[in-house]
Amino acid sequence: MNFKFIKSITPLLFLINFSFGATLDQKIGSMLLLGYYGTDASENTEICKDIKEYNLAGVILFDFNVADKTKPKNIISPSQVALLDKQLKKCSPGGKLLIAVDQEGGKVQRLKSKYGFYGNFPSAADVSLMSESDTIAIYEKMAKEMKDIGVNYDFAPVVDLAINPKNEIIVGKGRSYGKDPDIVSKKAKLFIDIMNKNGILTSLKHFPGHGSSLGDTHKGYVDVTNTWSDVELEPYKLLSSKADSIMVAHVFNAKLDPNNPASLSYATVTKLLRWKLGYKGVVITDDLQMGAITSKYSLRETLKLAIKAGDDILLFGNQIDPKIALKPKVLVDTIKDLLAKKEISIEDIDKAYNRVQKLRSKLRS
Repeated sequence: MNFKFIKSITPLLFLINFSFGATLDQKIGSMLLLGYYGTDASENTEICKDIKEYNLAGVILFDFNVADKTKPKNIISPSQVALLDKQLKKCSPGGKLLIAVDQEGGKVQRLKSKYGFYGNFPSAADVSLMSESDTIAIYEKMAKEMKDIGVNYDFAPVVDLAINPKNEIIVGKGRSYGKDPDIVSKKAKLFIDIMNKNGILTSLKHFPGHGSSLGDTHKGYVDVTNTWSDVELEPYKLLSSKADSIMVAHVFNAKLDPNNPASLSYATVTKLLRWKLGYKGVVITDDLQMGAITSKYSLRETLKLAIKAGDDILLFGNQIDPKIALKPKVLVDTIKDLLAKKEISIEDIDKAYNRVQKLRSKLRS
């Protein structure tokens, strides 16, 4: 028996088998990556039922419970997360569920030492000063830890350039490899290669560049019109063929789109990233519940603009309060209503669905 041949056609079989059997609800569900409250995903849990019914693209795990700081949100210990990830994958109809974390190193690492993880990975700013061999050793250790517990999607590396020293959310937290796009791209490529070798998908962020901003999109509207420059696109040009996915930011830039922030902008996502830069992979939004979006757009308008922009995966972290956490049914029904009223097209859904399925087919388990 030719096992190499079987291994090579498995992703194709996954695409064919599920594509022919997917309902409209499941095609839309495959565009959703959600956060949820819970440390268990056994068969009768709400999250497991939602994954099964809508074939959700994936989930994002958080350690910090914003609503109740005395309780975990998803992460307690390595053994608990390993079991949770097995349960989550078992819920997925095709067995190809994206299980995501923000694991950059430095100030952004969800797998902390206080939960029994290593938790002391250096920031991108520190890694930028290290040799290639030391960088490889660090990222190998990071990848192995995620692989061992079943996490298969890391929202990293950050390729924002450290252009603005007054930038707090990226530069101030050491999340950038520096202001030289060649150095940033070289370090990011090492990160991607090592993660991929260990079966972990990655996402460049935050397109089209967040390193020149003065504000924080978590909190509200951020205008980079007068601070952003074309050089911030360089890492994406250099890495477009390497990237598993690209996360698009909520920054507003009137030079690119006079009406909407990048994540909701057809001019930015489709015309710039896809057409001009030639990127063909999955585009995922930053969390659509961040202040930059919710302060200006209704949920319906957000979904409409994000889909029309060309985004493939819509991220809702549900980090505010479990009582008001967005349910997949609400999102799917709203998108179906947009379709029924011809405010978006089925072609938009199909294009996104096909790209997401191709990404999921790369998962080893």
